[in-house]
Amino acid sequence: MAKCDICGKGVTFGIKVSHSHRRSNRTWKPNVKRVKVVVNGTPKHMHVCTRCLRSNKVTRAV
Repeated sequence: MAKCDICGKGVTFGIKVSHSHRRSNRTWKPNVKRVKVVVNGTPKHMHVCTRCLRSNKVTRAV
C-alpha cells in the first residue's frame, strides 16, 4: 500500500547504524495519502504521495 499511484514512489531499504556501529536493516516509507482525485472526468480514490499533491500532479475531487 505504501506506493504512490502517480509517480510510483515506494518503500526504500537501507541500513540503520547505531552509535556502536551495529548494523540492522530498516525501511523508509513515503508519505502516501488516500485521496479522492479526478481521473478522466470521474472522481476516484487513489493512493498519492504528498509530493505529487503539493506539485499539483493530480486534481482533488470536491
